[in-house]
Amino acid sequence: MGLMRKLGHSADLVNGMSQRLGVDQAARMARDPEREARRQMQMVTRCAGCHEQVACGALQAENDHLSACPSYCENKASFEIPETQV
Repeated sequence: MGLMRKLGHSADLVNGMSQRLGVDQAARMARDPEREARRQMQMVTRCAGCHEQVACGALQAENDHLSACPSYCENKASFEIPETQV
């Protein structure tokens, strides 16, 4: 898989996980666009290096909502930051 394709796939997984966890990415972006853009790129980069992308994709395909981020997620800590601290 080429780099751009890998990053695109990783961005889709990060966005999908955000949606399933109920993280309001638009609100985060509106509060601090520069910081949030950097954070998003860091999350996509961590995801691109993850060895569990197949499991993550399967989990997302099977679930419209998740109450918690899976333990294997490279972005678990980022997803668990309360909205009030972002």
